[in-house]
Amino acid sequence: MAETKRINLALQGGGSHGAFTWGVLDALIEDGRLEFEAVSGTSAGAMNAAILLQGWANGGPEGARTALRAFWSELGSMSVTSPIQRTPLDRLQGNWNLDDSPGALWADLIQRTLSPWQRNPLKYDPLRELLRRHFDEKSVRACHQVKAFIAATNVRTGKVRIFTRDELSIDALLASACLPNVHDAVVIEGEAYWDGGFRGNPPIWPFIYNSDSADVVIVEVDPPSREVVPHSNAEIADRLNEITFGGALMAEMRAIAFVQELIDKGAITGEFGNRLKKLLIHSIADPATLSPLGAVSKFNIEPEFLEFLFAAGRKAATRWLAATFDRIGVENSIDIRARFL
Repeated sequence: MAETKRINLALQGGGSHGAFTWGVLDALIEDGRLEFEAVSGTSAGAMNAAILLQGWANGGPEGARTALRAFWSELGSMSVTSPIQRTPLDRLQGNWNLDDSPGALWADLIQRTLSPWQRNPLKYDPLRELLRRHFDEKSVRACHQVKAFIAATNVRTGKVRIFTRDELSIDALLASACLPNVHDAVVIEGEAYWDGGFRGNPPIWPFIYNSDSADVVIVEVDPPSREVVPHSNAEIADRLNEITFGGALMAEMRAIAFVQELIDKGAITGEFGNRLKKLLIHSIADPATLSPLGAVSKFNIEPEFLEFLFAAGRKAATRWLAATFDRIGVENSIDIRARFL
């Protein structure tokens, strides 16, 4: 029987690029050597986490894979009504970067001219309708095998709100994915929320206090760095979001690296030292594939694009398992200081 190891999953947001995470999850589940103690997520990462739990509750590992495919497949079927699609020339050239497409330029103009309320006074949200068909609150809350921590940002206080598995709802997921220049704030229990990425993309600290496993596997969608300085409005806005959303993760990684160093050097002893938890950090990413895609591609939900990202995620997870499985439970598989400090 193959050795199994227990991990925590931290899933970044990134619009339709979350299909890459779908592919990662599909490969990890299919491999069968990892058990998921807890999962945290923001935006698209939150959607993947919730659908994972629902499918797991109803059908175990294979149920989770089936539920994730059903969710992303129906999202792809909704692309026929989206203004952001490839032109025939884009399709012929195999181009996924749509930053200069007519639909993207028009959408950018509308966003800069009208507020979310002015653009959508009836508050119709296709994502809410999709979640109504694929998210079952009772099933998710019944998935006792996997804990969940979903981040949203309180508009009034600027603080992060973590929704646990027993608090998950459609509104909580929409709050976690609420970009303020695209959607009105989501109101829950009298408080307005925006995208959780402003305070945690994804949040790591809940694992410190709420899980036994020391291993955290971050599924990265946003590249930590870029070689080229952005020039278009879409590129600038996207890079600003990447830097802003990555700030909270960098801060957490600095703290984790600091505590790791104190523990390794034996600098903290006694009862307090015994209470400290040394996290082991890992990362599944594919910047070579994701970085060139362009900012607008995060709004592209064409089925072909989602399947392209899904396949890239599966390949990245397979490579990661081959290179890293033996290091799980033993040591970090990334240099935290080089990556985040």
